[in-house]
Amino acid sequence: MIIYKDIVSGDEIISDTWELKDVDDVVYEIDCKKVTRGVDNVDIGANPSAEEQEEALEEGAKQVIDIVDAFRLNFLGDEASGTRLFGTKKDYMGQLKSQCGPISRKQSSPLTTYVPSAYMKKVVEKLKESGADEDAVKKFQTGAQNYYTKKIAPNFKDFDFYVGESMDTDGMVVLLNYREDGVTPYVTIWKYGLTEMKV
Repeated sequence: MIIYKDIVSGDEIISDTWELKDVDDVVYEIDCKKVTRGVDNVDIGANPSAEEQEEALEEGAKQVIDIVDAFRLNFLGDEASGTRLFGTKKDYMGQLKSQCGPISRKQSSPLTTYVPSAYMKKVVEKLKESGADEDAVKKFQTGAQNYYTKKIAPNFKDFDFYVGESMDTDGMVVLLNYREDGVTPYVTIWKYGLTEMKV
């Protein structure tokens, strides 16, 4: 088995147990499943309909996304209210590209202050440290910009954001969205932001 770790934080992000769909040689999209976790109940079956999901939940049981649960990913925001840390595209771009200072929030906001990390710059540095040539670096940078412009920006309001177990906000932010069917969750992971560990 191969476990893929965040090149910046070292957190385990995904493994080859799931089917990694390579998109434009810049990200992996991985379909997830909703599973029920409870005191004595673990359901790893197919995605039931919304009504079946509500009926199936017993007291103390909770529905989770399998990848989020398996890799102990942490939601960036306030799950109770559904408020996301990256409220705007500009907030998210700050995490990807620049060190522009803390994101401003209303004092009543349940969110903590977050200092953007210039994640893409850190990935480029790690690629160069590992011996990647300029062509590979440019391929990553161009591919990441194109993917952001075509896939993330137009659907920004639909994404939720997660970080690894260490909650290192300098590391990769995993994007979670739902397929067109509105039922199947999937995560988007930056391909060049991963290292492989064979176990």
